[in-house]
Amino acid sequence: MKYSFITIEGNIGAGKTTLANLLAERLNARLILEEFADNPFLAKFYDNPAQYAFSVELFFMAERYKQQKDLVGQQDLFRTLTISDYLFTKCLLFAKVNLPDDEFRLYQRLFEIMHHQMIQPELLIYLHAPVSKLHENIKKRNRPYEQNIQNDYLYNIQQTYTHYIKQHNMKTLFVDTSNADFIGNPKHLDTILDALEKEYEDGQHFISLP
Repeated sequence: MKYSFITIEGNIGAGKTTLANLLAERLNARLILEEFADNPFLAKFYDNPAQYAFSVELFFMAERYKQQKDLVGQQDLFRTLTISDYLFTKCLLFAKVNLPDDEFRLYQRLFEIMHHQMIQPELLIYLHAPVSKLHENIKKRNRPYEQNIQNDYLYNIQQTYTHYIKQHNMKTLFVDTSNADFIGNPKHLDTILDALEKEYEDGQHFISLP
């Protein structure tokens, strides 16, 4: 394996955790999964975004910071690869969509203090799916508080991600997951595994699933 730290990102319902679990199992990697269920403000946020947006984003940032500092900073003699199903910068991207300007400026100052201490991934796998596919996946996993997510919200998140990736010229495998089935179709997972055997220059590299 040419990389020691790989991050998987994408919109809500894109399949990040599924792919992260499968890759970690096949590659014997340490796995960092976002502990979204521990956020006591998440369900409240979906019911009342204006009141709970700052609380939900601040909690997520604190938990992601602690988790990555603890896990990425530890050495594992038997596993040299770490795979995460979120990018720490996700904190700032969601905050930009969810917070009013004054709260976002405060949040951004806190984020910058933490971000400088984070280890950045050597490779980003970005899962891109149309909003209709995201809704299908969200409905399938059946988390009650997610069922009323609007198309506009998912579209805004999608645009924020892609703008950030292009702006920062990150080394990214951009995967079209419109018809992805990483569990049911072994060829889809093998395509990602094959792609990880190569070295890439900075920028986006588009991967098509068979």
